[in-house]
Amino acid sequence: MPRSTLSLGRVQELLPSPMTPEALVESLFSSKAEVEGREGDRLAVSVTPDRLDLLSEGGLAAWLAGAVGAARGIVPLRRARARGLGMRVETSVGALRPHLAGVVVRAPTGKRLDESLLAEAVRFQEMLHATIGRDRRAMSLGIYPARRLVGPIRYAAEPLASVRFVPLHGSDELPAARFFAEDPMAARYGSLGLSGESCLTLRDGTGALLSLPPVLNSANAGEARVGDRVLLLEATGTRERSVREGLGLLLVVFASRGWSLQPVPVEHANGAVDDGASLVGVRTVELEAATVRSISGEAWAASEVVERIARARLSARRAKGGWKVAVPPWRGDLLTGVDVAEDVLLAREVKAEVGIVPPSPTRGRRRPETAFRRRVGRLLLGLGFQQPHTPVLVSEASVQRLSESGALHLSNPVSRELAYLRDRLFLSHLEVLERNTRHGYPQRFAEVGPVVVRSSDAETGAATRYHASALLAGEGQGFAEAASLVDYLLRALDVGSVREPAELPGTIPGRAARVRVAGEPVAEFGEVHPKLLVEMGVPVPVVWAEVDLSALWPLTGGRDTA
Repeated sequence: MPRSTLSLGRVQELLPSPMTPEALVESLFSSKAEVEGREGDRLAVSVTPDRLDLLSEGGLAAWLAGAVGAARGIVPLRRARARGLGMRVETSVGALRPHLAGVVVRAPTGKRLDESLLAEAVRFQEMLHATIGRDRRAMSLGIYPARRLVGPIRYAAEPLASVRFVPLHGSDELPAARFFAEDPMAARYGSLGLSGESCLTLRDGTGALLSLPPVLNSANAGEARVGDRVLLLEATGTRERSVREGLGLLLVVFASRGWSLQPVPVEHANGAVDDGASLVGVRTVELEAATVRSISGEAWAASEVVERIARARLSARRAKGGWKVAVPPWRGDLLTGVDVAEDVLLAREVKAEVGIVPPSPTRGRRRPETAFRRRVGRLLLGLGFQQPHTPVLVSEASVQRLSESGALHLSNPVSRELAYLRDRLFLSHLEVLERNTRHGYPQRFAEVGPVVVRSSDAETGAATRYHASALLAGEGQGFAEAASLVDYLLRALDVGSVREPAELPGTIPGRAARVRVAGEPVAEFGEVHPKLLVEMGVPVPVVWAEVDLSALWPLTGGRDTA
């Protein structure tokens, strides 16, 4: 889970009244965030990947204010005054990072960018780089001093030879080629902004270099400083959704402290212009009453749904069949009504002590039928059989060997090696035998596992059953060994049986049998036909026995077999 260390004091100062650390931990139980530790003012918080906004002091405080009832609805999205600052995307960036978006944020009257807010924004920016940005591959963010810039901002790929750069952490101007060759940041991220002998650049209308995306800002026009009142936030990337989501998340840092927002229009090389209004506005997600009812298992009063939505720092209004829910820019995780319904349930303050575990026949112990199958497995292990683990899918070649097999063919198999659902473990065990001809004999292996058989009673036309199967390969193996194995298993389970001759696929005629209990067939065994052994390259006799445990279990009377 994504994790970050926040300032407890900065969270507290955004709340109407301070919360004790214990109350904060308890409130977060109903969120997707968790306090992992605290040391003085440092609060270690982890979140689920869909609630990255809670990894900023502003985002976490906004949620807590709703959880304790001190605030309702979306954090106010104040609009800043337009300055005419625009952005232009050149055709040359298309091969590397074609997407660009920007928002100008302005401090409230009497406020400025302080050291703590700048540190929060930069730390959260790096968190977004590592998560949504996929280590800056999909998206990267920049923070710039908007008052010192002249529009339009030009995003282009320029020849390295024409670019000189003062890194944010340096003081000397360097040729771009030298920066990319020597700087540690360029060593890590440089390849993301290079194409042949060109590199990505952001310049303002005077030609001042803001940054080399997605590597580093410049120390001149690209450095946001304590005391700035107006900032430009921009995002570039390979995916438009990542660019918009990352920029939207960064806005929560400033919006939660009353900064106003102004979208920056982006002009593309083909002449199209995106005014960016959707970056700073709310969007609407429809929530149906039926969705809330189906997820929660109960009908909710409309007033309670609206109230819980407001506590989740969203806003709702009634619509036909449900509600239209307004979502802020930093909640990119809310895409459908199901997502919103989850927030509604969390806002109901679910707590550990109100959870009720429904009655279940499996709580605290295994089902008797499972214990029965495990006992058969232990019996086979005690007889010295190796226990392979084979998949329920078998190859077309294995099924063709047993021409009368009832194995079910998949309609769209991934390969001929996994084309059928086995109806008996015998098919899988022949494959095991064929793959192990390089090993010495005798070979003895047995397994308890699932098979799939045709069933007219099942909705899908097939049913899963459990079998126990054993294969014995070695000199002197014959019908008697297989018969004695089946007799032993049934006696150990205290079951009487009757044996009858049978013609079974893959066995020698006259050297195979079927076993019945109370008239129901529960087992088959026999000697494997020499023709099959020759095809598989097996040089010794082989016998096989298989018991249908799903058929045998009801005939044991449900006795305790653990």
